[in-house]
Amino acid sequence: MEKDPVIPKDQAASAHENLAELSRIVGGLAHEIKNPLSTINLNLNLLSEDLCRYDDEEHRRLVRRLERVKDEATRLKQTLNDFLRYAGKVELSLRQVDLRDIVGQLHDFFAPQADAARIVLRISAPAEAVLCNIDENLFKQAMLNLLINSADAMDSGGELLVKIARESSHAVVEVIDTGSGIAEDKLESIFQPYFSTKSGGSGLGLPTARRILREHGGSLRVESEVGKGTRFILTLPLAGGARS
Repeated sequence: MEKDPVIPKDQAASAHENLAELSRIVGGLAHEIKNPLSTINLNLNLLSEDLCRYDDEEHRRLVRRLERVKDEATRLKQTLNDFLRYAGKVELSLRQVDLRDIVGQLHDFFAPQADAARIVLRISAPAEAVLCNIDENLFKQAMLNLLINSADAMDSGGELLVKIARESSHAVVEVIDTGSGIAEDKLESIFQPYFSTKSGGSGLGLPTARRILREHGGSLRVESEVGKGTRFILTLPLAGGARS
């Protein structure tokens, strides 16, 4: 069996520096695009307001065209925001929290959206606290990405269960839906940037969620069966436990 080639330390360091420099350049480019895009959106809004003063079919037709341009500009801005969140440096602001409280807050926030989509949202949690050191805002972002992904997979309604448990030195959070499921050959692809099975999806929600979990010393994996549903499994080190 052939051994993997050994990369010299100076070559590996150079590659790391090149990658870091490329990341800075791309991030700067995204910001340079985002700034004038905000100006474009502002002027589109002002122009639309001016045209709305005239109540005739020709001006209404122009307003409709402007609205389509505004929608595309807004979508582009959201894509840039998603990219900057994904590609940017993650700096954790950790504090000890009970995951049951965080999931409870997410339940209250997401419940109206679930109700509108005819989805029954439930939580299963142990009686004792599940304490973890996490960045609360980033963890909520990761969880919300998963909840939205699961809801989108249930076009005709269904059930969405968030289950919290303790296993050895780790906390486990499962997001389980009764949606359409994911084909086996696409299971790992869903964590690749810009891979999306949804029309208009940025393809960065799940990669961002996985990155957030990994920055916390945890993990995010998926199990799914077409026609039955999907299970996302998150792991996080318990407070005081060793990181995996």
